[in-house]
Amino acid sequence: MKLKMMTFAVLLLQIQLLQAQEYKVHSFCWERVEVTSALDEKPSAEALSIVAPYKTSVDSIMAPPLGLSRVAMNVKRPESLLSNWAADVMVEGGTATGLEPADMGLVNVGGLRNNMPEGIVRRGDIMLISPFENYVVVLEMKGSDVLELMKNIAAVKGEGVSSSVRMEITEKGELLSCTIGGKEIDPNRTYTIATIDYLAEGNDKMYALKKATKRHEIGILAREVMMDYVLKHRVIDSKIEGRIIIR
Repeated sequence: MKLKMMTFAVLLLQIQLLQAQEYKVHSFCWERVEVTSALDEKPSAEALSIVAPYKTSVDSIMAPPLGLSRVAMNVKRPESLLSNWAADVMVEGGTATGLEPADMGLVNVGGLRNNMPEGIVRRGDIMLISPFENYVVVLEMKGSDVLELMKNIAAVKGEGVSSSVRMEITEKGELLSCTIGGKEIDPNRTYTIATIDYLAEGNDKMYALKKATKRHEIGILAREVMMDYVLKHRVIDSKIEGRIIIR
């Protein structure tokens, strides 16, 4: 599939170059091609020759190994191996500029675009998981607003939350209970949330994050934080812990 995506990108570039030369289309024809794994069994020699000059440079970026994963990690709601791991990574990533570990880590399930393989984890695996230009930030929030955030998370049937969090929600997306660090949320206390700038703007229905009283810019892309985490720990793991339970 990676080869087909690269081939398609090259074809788009060729079309753009033709358009730039002001060619006019006099006629065209088409046929339906079902994009399945069967295409990889008999790759087009012409397509391979087009991709070849780019493949070496792409492989040099994507192929270097970072470490190992004990398990394959998928992503889904309300809780999954990959979203648990990624949320925990945000907490550690938030300390890069000297801040204390955040009370809670948060990632959006929709932002995790691929699964983590079991075994060798390469740079390319992390780039496929986190392909967007999202930066890690740490937000300070009043407890009353954090409680609203928990309701936002419940309303979408779960997002990636760190190991400090426990939530119970209904099938309709209503919040039944939640704790951070084993304690109920104190509406008068200030909490810290390690997340990405995309969510900090209230995107993906995480509206409460816009109420943060202070924002610390870490200045590191989420995928770079993930790569650094794998390099540092060498072997990574994840478990389903009942962070978010639907009752």
